[in-house]
Amino acid sequence: QLQLVETGGGLVQPGGSLRLSCRASVYSVKYYSIGWFRQAPGKEREGVSCISSRGVTYYADSVKGRFTISRDNIETDNTVTLQMNSLEPEDTAVYYCAASQWSPDNYSGDLNIADFGSWGQGTQVTVSS
Repeated sequence: QLQLVETGGGLVQPGGSLRLSCRASVYSVKYYSIGWFRQAPGKEREGVSCISSRGVTYYADSVKGRFTISRDNIETDNTVTLQMNSLEPEDTAVYYCAASQWSPDNYSGDLNIADFGSWGQGTQVTVSS
C-alpha cells in the first residue's frame, strides 16, 4: 500500500520560503502523479500543484511563479518536493500530498481530489509576521 509522508512545514515571515517534501513508501511511486493540496481553516481543500509521472506540471493561478514542483529525487529516494517562495499570509494552510494513477498529457483545469487515492497526513504552513 502506498503511504505518503509530508515534511518541511513551519512558520515563516511574509516573503519567505519553505520547501515541502513528500516521501513515498514504495519505489513504484515513480509511476504515479503526485499532487499538493492545501486546506485553510474554514475553507475547502484546494489543489496547489501537481506533477505527472511523465513530468507534466500543474499550478494553481494563485501560486504560479512562486511555487515549483519537482520529482528530481523520485528515482533516488521516492521524493517529490514543492519549493514555495514569496510566501503570503494567504498561503497559510495544512498542505497535503497525494498520489494518483492518472497521468494526463496536460492539466486543462483544476485538480480533482477524487483522482487521488493515497494521501499523506499533512504538514502545517503558517505565514505570519
